[in-house]
Amino acid sequence: MLFVILFAAAFLLLGYYLGQMKITERNKTSYLARAAVIAAIYALITYLFKPISYGMIQVRVSEALTLLPLVESSAIPGLFIGCLIANILGGMGPWDIYFGSIITLVAACITARMPGPVLGSLPPIILNALGVAYYLSIIYDVPYLLTALYIGLGQIISVAGLGIPLFYLIQRTSLKNFFRKE
Repeated sequence: MLFVILFAAAFLLLGYYLGQMKITERNKTSYLARAAVIAAIYALITYLFKPISYGMIQVRVSEALTLLPLVESSAIPGLFIGCLIANILGGMGPWDIYFGSIITLVAACITARMPGPVLGSLPPIILNALGVAYYLSIIYDVPYLLTALYIGLGQIISVAGLGIPLFYLIQRTSLKNFFRKE
């Protein structure tokens, strides 16, 4: 029952956030298509790198995409849905499906309000290190601090090590024309 309530709260938060945006009828289809592409890429990368994407020690390569809310507003629902799909495919169970996806949603909302990629990398790193480590320490029956350290290091590698260069690549190439923060 708790999972249902938390998941409903996540969808309400997502609905509220989307309601605050200025999405017109003209650009709604484009917005949804970009969100779907981001969701598909996130889920695909996570699943392709499955051996290192799940578990107590993980480097989820797809987390490099968590800086996209800085340049693309549709990345927020895209990352949430992509994480949801990836966590369903991962087989870690309801804790990961619900809490992991909600943590990604909250981190994406906060990242979108950050001034740049260095500060923008902090919400996904910190929230995953603290939140994901909490339920993984319960699932695996291991010490929380050790799990937080492992998850935090994995997030630093994927978000800061891969995500910040990806952010600058997007800014310096024609990819920036695909993305637009509305």
